[in-house]
Amino acid sequence: MGIFKAYDIRGLYPQELDSDLARKIGNSFARFLKAKRLVVGQDMRSHSPAVADAVSAGMRDAGCDVIRLGLASTPMTYYAIGSLDCDGGLCVTASHNPAEYNGMKLCGRGATPISAANGIRDVERMCAEAYPAPAARRGTEQPVDLLGAYADHVARFALAQNPVSLAIDASNGMAAYTLPAILERLPLIRAHAILMELDGTFPVHEANPLKEENLRWVQDLVRAKKARLGVSFDGDADRCCFVDEQGRTVGADLMTALLSRWFLERRPGAPIVYDLRSSWVVREEIQRAGGVPIRDRVGHSFIKATMRARGAVFGGELSGHFYFADNFTTDSGVIAMVTALSVLDTPEYRDRPFSDIVASLRRYHSTGEINFHVADKDAAIAELRSKYSAGRQDELDGITVEFGDLSSEPWWWFNVRPSNTEPLLRLNMEASTPALRDAQRDELVALLGEPE
Repeated sequence: MGIFKAYDIRGLYPQELDSDLARKIGNSFARFLKAKRLVVGQDMRSHSPAVADAVSAGMRDAGCDVIRLGLASTPMTYYAIGSLDCDGGLCVTASHNPAEYNGMKLCGRGATPISAANGIRDVERMCAEAYPAPAARRGTEQPVDLLGAYADHVARFALAQNPVSLAIDASNGMAAYTLPAILERLPLIRAHAILMELDGTFPVHEANPLKEENLRWVQDLVRAKKARLGVSFDGDADRCCFVDEQGRTVGADLMTALLSRWFLERRPGAPIVYDLRSSWVVREEIQRAGGVPIRDRVGHSFIKATMRARGAVFGGELSGHFYFADNFTTDSGVIAMVTALSVLDTPEYRDRPFSDIVASLRRYHSTGEINFHVADKDAAIAELRSKYSAGRQDELDGITVEFGDLSSEPWWWFNVRPSNTEPLLRLNMEASTPALRDAQRDELVALLGEPE
């Protein structure tokens, strides 16, 4: 797969993405948007300044003025694009990928996402063409420090009124840059934080909290400090994962269900968007709280577009992305964190352990995501379509098949979808009992092959 992916641009530095290509990308992006003013942020990787310099140079060659944020998490870059008068922008980051990678996440005006469906493929095509002559008026570059304004913005989401102890693993990523200013504005948070040194080599562990092995540090910290909960961030801080006071991982779909109640108390009847891999408990909790559950494809560009189209107040993905209408309909791990603390400070939950609060949401039985290398993905999905023809099927994203429903047991469902970022098929399934889950999982694994 090339560096121009479904949701972003990402590749090995400098073998796949170097300064020359970065300059072409900046120039092509500016011309594609017909932009007069763009934002550029960058993460803490050692090569990000050089990539960002090249991107800015390409944009200015196209006659576009550039607002340089310097160090910025992806959510901070979204905030800049959403709050400033500009035509869009990008963050130079490879998110949770290892140190040898770099890349870019792109947005249009108002922080609307630019994906393969609405721009990345065009930028790729334009980069393959001859580099155009510089514009008659070369663009200017203006450094802007928005960290304080961004911290003020995040702090407005924190409505807790009592002290709370919190364990944080910043993973040596961009949360380590933005959190000090944010926590300074939130004195009720008693933060116990580790890996708060910016280090794009990720010397302790991979900055991907979706992998259970990378949560060991925050799990140990939350128990050692007897904190109410723990949070671990990915490299660019747009995702986070939660653990309870015992160190047990709380899935992002369960957090979506929990946080949905909070937003629906403030916006009764509002739509909530969730991705189709999520537990059926998400739909059930949204309905119980009087909201409108909207099931959507996997991927931030789809979730954000649906939220905007349907007027949703909140959205969540199994991957740890949480989306907020009042955050320019973009994702933010730090806003998810402070919102969770606000939820736990409500009278209903204030005196209860986090593990007890989420226990009622652990009522169904899922496999988690299982990955398979499959040579012919289309053929594999066609075989599933045929074998499970007795179930309710849809092909919103891959294939989803449902047997039974929540009103009566037994029931089970599965989704198999091709990854948008890797050469894999991904299986998620859930059932009303552990025994049914295990039996149907084994049947599906037998069809799809040895898991990765």
